[in-house]
Amino acid sequence: MSALAIVILAGGKATRMGGGDKPLREIAGRTILSLVLERVARPDIPVALNANADPARFAGFGLPVIPDARGDFPGPLAGILAGLDWAATETSAADVLSVPGDCPFIPHDLAEKLEAARRSAALPLACAGSGGWTHPVIGLWPISIREELRAALDAGERKIDRFTARFGCATAEWPIGACDPFFNVNTPDELIEAERLAPLVLGR
Repeated sequence: MSALAIVILAGGKATRMGGGDKPLREIAGRTILSLVLERVARPDIPVALNANADPARFAGFGLPVIPDARGDFPGPLAGILAGLDWAATETSAADVLSVPGDCPFIPHDLAEKLEAARRSAALPLACAGSGGWTHPVIGLWPISIREELRAALDAGERKIDRFTARFGCATAEWPIGACDPFFNVNTPDELIEAERLAPLVLGR
């Protein structure tokens, strides 16, 4: 596959969690962010964290922290654009893999299956799917579309799937085993559920 960079999206306000940083919440004695990194990061792939406000709170992870491309919390498209801009200027990547910072059970083969899906469909974009749902924030994005994304954000676009429909977006499907591999922790109850699922998925 083409040279890749990864952006972990953590720029939201976490209102349903009561505020704070969801990726810094702990499951099985580890932060969600550390679990995400364990499942998607590789030595040869640059990774950045999209987060707003003081980046010092993530200093222990050794990642570049990049704020949203816009300052008015317009949603994940702004974080994706920030990742595309970072990758274009700081890496040699042709594509960016976007993953949420609150999905502790992300599959290890995410990038490979997304790439295979878009190649098979002859489309420039791909996102993940499971259980009859698509997860548009978990996707593979060519850096070449960043100016179109910037223009769309400036024009008020906020919905990922409406933006990706302009280009065509393949879906790579994952089975649901012990849990949905794209289970995300948005609420205190989901944090409790993630704690219950962790031994089944992580094996510890």
